[in-house]
Amino acid sequence: MTSTPSPAEGFSPTDDLRLNQAVEVARQAHAAQAACIWAGLVQGLALDEPTLSAALLRQQGIAVMLGSALPTGAHVRRVGGAGASLYRVETDQGVLLAGPDPWSTASQAALMRQQGASVRLALADAACLALLAQRAAQATTNGAPALTAQASSGAAGADSPVVRFVDQAIAHGHAEGASDIHFESDRRGVGVKYRLDGVMLPGPRLDDAQRAEEVISRIKVMAQLDITERRRPQDGRIRWSAPVSASDAIDMRVSVMPSIFGEDAVLRLLDKSQLRQGQDEISLDTLGFKGEAARTMRQLAMRPHGMLLVTGPTGSGKTTTVYGALSEVNDGLGKIITIEDPVEYELPGVLQIPVNEQKGLTFATGLRSILRHDPDKILVGEIRDGETARIAVQSALTGHLVFTTVHANSLLDVLGRFEHFDIDPFSLASALNGVVVQRLLRRLCTHCLRLDDPSQDDRKVLGALSIELPARVPVACGCDLCRHSGYRGRMVVAEVHSLDDRVRDLMVRRSSIAELRAAMRGAAARPLLHQAMDEVKAGVTSLEEVRRVVGWA
Repeated sequence: MTSTPSPAEGFSPTDDLRLNQAVEVARQAHAAQAACIWAGLVQGLALDEPTLSAALLRQQGIAVMLGSALPTGAHVRRVGGAGASLYRVETDQGVLLAGPDPWSTASQAALMRQQGASVRLALADAACLALLAQRAAQATTNGAPALTAQASSGAAGADSPVVRFVDQAIAHGHAEGASDIHFESDRRGVGVKYRLDGVMLPGPRLDDAQRAEEVISRIKVMAQLDITERRRPQDGRIRWSAPVSASDAIDMRVSVMPSIFGEDAVLRLLDKSQLRQGQDEISLDTLGFKGEAARTMRQLAMRPHGMLLVTGPTGSGKTTTVYGALSEVNDGLGKIITIEDPVEYELPGVLQIPVNEQKGLTFATGLRSILRHDPDKILVGEIRDGETARIAVQSALTGHLVFTTVHANSLLDVLGRFEHFDIDPFSLASALNGVVVQRLLRRLCTHCLRLDDPSQDDRKVLGALSIELPARVPVACGCDLCRHSGYRGRMVVAEVHSLDDRVRDLMVRRSSIAELRAAMRGAAARPLLHQAMDEVKAGVTSLEEVRRVVGWA
């Protein structure tokens, strides 16, 4: 087995393009015929194995695992659940995520969920994959924890079916990259649903009404909630970790709600490894912002004072975006303070304050205290009420740079929300530097998408909006690699509005929606629908996904 080859000799940088092309050809053969990518590379490039291994490691950071031998003491476990072909191999030299296609979306997503800079993707040949599958199966048979990790609250009762059910549901959701895990009670028992890529997908069930109550009680115990209270909503937090490695610990925000069949629970996974994509810092680039949108956001984030507001519906990635913008201006020269509910991701060198309404620490009271703490830049997790909105606007007017989010669907809705908060239009127009309106679109699975003719209705509706469709558009199908959803991963599309004097004048005059909309059409920000349709034409997403998320507006 070769995992860390020496630098390539006899393979010049001018051959990098040839290597990239060979990788793409081998991946296509793998997707169509399950051909071994390594064998395709060796045949296509006519290179010896050490030279090719070194070139892959140098150019693309991909290690290579060959043959039917593993280092002594290597620990192997399957990543992604039964049926997956990706393995975590822990050795004295580091950790490898080995699979047949390390360039795939599934492999890249798995890398995001791993903690530590020493984790690296690896390309395994057929013989090595067979050995890894055998070792992973032996580890599970011998009792090594794979996806049955126990909660960090203790091992007491670990053999209980209820404890196993909850822990396996959490571990599987974490491994798959779910943002939320729903435990839903009904007449027959309790079922699990996962929110993956913004949509709900079914999980395991426990068909026993008595056990269903015990499942919710187990979650309450883990979140240190009152198990005797069944008539009122409760909120809490869980610190959960897999016993394989303490670095696998994640935080979960818990919401328990009464229902006609008992109680339901929702666990929000706050896993910063899924956000950072294996990097030390998040940035607008790693989040997928590009072109004019990224440049405008950077200009807005680097202004000395004012407010940068990110808006969109629930689950559109607003918090992630403000973290990315704040990280890019975190140069250590200014004091940065955040107030959030909850603190979702850690930022180095930043004072982060969690809201605690039971103790009287709300967004409004915390923001007042922050202003006495000599900040330069402030992140307010969300503007929920008029008091918080007034203090945030006043902070932006008094020399601070404020990053914040608000639930709204467009720039016009943002202005309406602040009017509802009874904010003086002149103050808002003076404070607001720019607004980011964003959505998250699911990416089509590249292994199963097909091209089809768009409907005449779609052509007619989009033609009226001056959007011309190509002769054939991509359509989601579904396969094992994408959980039969047709989609794998998500991407961001965003309108970035930098407010000019014309828009500010209209805001102060409380102009009509028609006037504001006309002014926006002439602005530099490209509409969300047009950006989304560019992705359809590029074969990245589907018309159905654009209609679901953006709409024909």
